This record gives sequence, C-alpha cells and structure tokens, in this order.
Amino acid sequence: MSQHVVIVGGGIAGLATAYFLQKEATAQGLDITLTLVEREAQLGGKIVTDIAGEFVVEGGPDSFITQKPWALQLCRELGLADRLIGTNDMQRSVYVLRNGRLRKMPDGMLLIVPTRFMPFVTSDLLSWRAKLRMGLDLFIRPRRDPADESLANFIRRRLGQEALDVLAEPMMAGIHVADPETLSLQATFPRFVEIERRYGSLTRGMIAARRVARANGRDARTTTFMTLRGGLQELVGALAHTIRAEIRLGTRVTRLAATPAGGYRLLLDDSVMLEADAVVLATPAYVSADLLRHTAPELATKLDAIRYVSTATVSLGYNADEFEHPLDGFGFVVPRHEQARLLACTWTSTKFPQRAAPGTVLLRAFVGGPRREGLVALDDDALVGLVREELRAIMGVSARPTLARVFRWHRSNPQYEVGHLDRVDEIEALAPTGLYLTGSAYRGVGIPDCVRQGQETAAAVARYLAGQYVSRILPSEDMTHHAD
Repeated sequence: MSQHVVIVGGGIAGLATAYFLQKEATAQGLDITLTLVEREAQLGGKIVTDIAGEFVVEGGPDSFITQKPWALQLCRELGLADRLIGTNDMQRSVYVLRNGRLRKMPDGMLLIVPTRFMPFVTSDLLSWRAKLRMGLDLFIRPRRDPADESLANFIRRRLGQEALDVLAEPMMAGIHVADPETLSLQATFPRFVEIERRYGSLTRGMIAARRVARANGRDARTTTFMTLRGGLQELVGALAHTIRAEIRLGTRVTRLAATPAGGYRLLLDDSVMLEADAVVLATPAYVSADLLRHTAPELATKLDAIRYVSTATVSLGYNADEFEHPLDGFGFVVPRHEQARLLACTWTSTKFPQRAAPGTVLLRAFVGGPRREGLVALDDDALVGLVREELRAIMGVSARPTLARVFRWHRSNPQYEVGHLDRVDEIEALAPTGLYLTGSAYRGVGIPDCVRQGQETAAAVARYLAGQYVSRILPSEDMTHHAD
C-alpha cells in the first residue's frame, strides 16, 4: 500500500525535500505518494525572479555560494549546467561606506581577514590603530571554552572593535541580516571556530586556506557565487517539473493533528482533509509553531523563540549614459554607525553582466533588518524615493531610473542567536514521530544549506517509512514462518 507524505511549504527547502524523497523512494523501492502544499500562488519562497525587458531582477537571493556544493550539484543533476553563470571576477571589489565615503576593501581579504600585507597596510579603510590591533591576532591565544559565543565577541577578541564595526558587522552579520552582538558564531561561521582551534590565529588559518586553494586550482567557470541565466527561478521551475507530486498552490494548512493509527491529518483552508503517514514542515518556525500548538505545545514554544526580522529589496535600472559613478565592483556595504538608511547595495550589472542589456545599469539596494525594520512598511513610492536619496548622497546618482521593483520580505530572516544549534537539537528531539522540520530556521539560511537540509530530511523520512513498511508486513511474514 502506498505511503503518503505531505510537505508543507514550497520554498527551496520544501522542493528539495520532495525531489530527494522521490529519489530515495526509487532507490529503496518504496511506494510513496507526495502532496506539497504552498500558501502562496507560486513556488519558490524567497526565490522570485522578475524579467522586465532585458533586466533580470531578483527579489530575494541573487546567487548561491559554491564553497557549499549542494546547490551547484542540484543544478547539474537537474540538467541546468549549461544555464549556470558566474560572477564578473575581473571587478569583484567590494566597497565599505566609511565616514560618508565609499572606500575599497583591500585586495587579499578573505571575508574580513587580510592575507596580503601591502594592500592591507596601505588601505585607507581602517585606522593605523585598527591595523595594528588586527595584527595582534597572530599572538593572541586561542579560546579553549567550547561554548558558543557571539560573532561580535569573537571578532572583538581576535581582531578588535574597529574591525568589528567597519568589517565584520556589515560584511558578516549582514549576510544573516542580524545583530553581531547576538549572532551565534557556531551556527553561522563555524569555519572560524575551527581555524582558531587548529591554527590559533585567523590570519595564519586564512593564509593556509589561500595556499591550499591555489594548489588545488579550480574550474575557471566556477566562481565563488553562481546563478542561472534566467534567474534563480529556473531552479524552482526545474524542481517543479521533475517532482512527481500533487502540488496545491494558494492553499493553507489550518490544522494539523495526530491520528490514533500513528499518522497525521491535515485540514486545508479549502476544507480538504489530507491523511499522511509522515509530514514535513518546510515553513518558517512561527508558522510551524502555530500548526503544532495543540499537537506538540512544548515544541511550539521552542519554535516561537526563533526570532525573525523583515527586509526589502529595491532594484533600480538606469540608462548607462545618464549614470556617472564608476561601477568597478560588486557594490558596497554600510556599517551600522553610518547615517545611511541602506544595509547594502549590489551593483548587479557589474556582478552579473548578463542581468542588464548593454548600455544599461542595474542596482539593488537592501533596506530594513534589525536596525531599521520599520522602513519595510513604507509604500513602494516611498521606498524607491528613500533609496534614490541614499544613492544620491553616497554615489552622487541623480539620474531618474527607467525601472523600479520593490520586494518586501516580512518576517523572512531567522535570527541565529547564541546557542542556536543547541536550541535546534532540542527542537528536533521534541518533534513527534513521523513529523520533520526543515528550512532556513534551523541549520543554514542560504540556498545550498536549504538544499542540504532538504536532502537530509528526505533521507530521514525514507528511513522512517521503510521501518513503518517493515513493521506492517512482519505479522504476516511471522505467521507464514510458523506455519512452515
């Protein structure tokens, strides 16, 4: 008899779970039917691509990191290898807004750690005091306490306060749209924990990593960040095309309850009732908490403790002949002590030249986050006006954009606070049998991490269903054995 799995949530984690569960079922000879329920009218979650003429505008993520291989591998499995494009690494510089001016990050920086001497010491980004303090990293003893700590505490301890304020907060905490004073180091940058343990110094560890990377070489076509020619929505489309499942869009689960037989019953807002042998909740933690409040109240309370913040992206297109500022890099980030109301700005048409037609420019600004979350509530015209004011002040851009697109992401950025991984362990231990939680709230926020979590969740569901199948057929097998 076929076993039924319901996946709630059609973002990248839910889609990856469905894809890999389908593969697991085929490999193990399991008879599984899948239903995927998504409350929005389209799949993809935060992956939204808007094609406007020759502009390719990403509303959410614009690429994925290839040092975490899972998204790249999935694209290749789905036959998208010839659609992959890399960044324009001839102009990969990043700028930091410092005292109202854009200043270039020194060449040779790996994340925020200098691996080349001269570009670092001659840079005007940091004071001499800060450079000397960062140099002390070579002599500071490593921390022996295995307990988690905040990103801010770690950077302050190893590299000093100015490195935290100017580099780590906008560059590293900015990736997670989080406050560095509360951001868990182990959950977000475990590589730094390992480097300190192994090398005793971030600088020594990063220099060693650079040497290894050079020795191993790399396919020139594979850059640190990759995307797809028609936008990341191509990945969503390929997954949707490949998955053999009933996909119910624009539908919300209103109630989830366990059944006496050990399965689950889900009531949908269109009054349809689904019976499931296993359920995967690939939804934000607070949505999962609402569904589990009656079935597993302690688990719901733990899920409620995962905070979220809101952000918005504003993409602006221009005619290049009206745009004077040189776009000789991937964009800029804004430290929290600056007066600017932006978090960052990507110079999209430089980072990925295929995103705009020749003779045009495409920029994308980020607004909101823990510092200025209220800005996300502004209407479209006000947000576009705010971004234009900021770009005029920072870059001197006075041209009128030919295109403007606004995307809001309300409560879409989970906050990995200190102790996050311990909390996730507790959450997973409290999950009822046959119910699984996956997605950006737990063990990684980027596309590769969500793909990996989907793969791991699929494997766990398959193991559970295989065990359930065996337990159901054992009685008849035992009776046959005794009859012999």
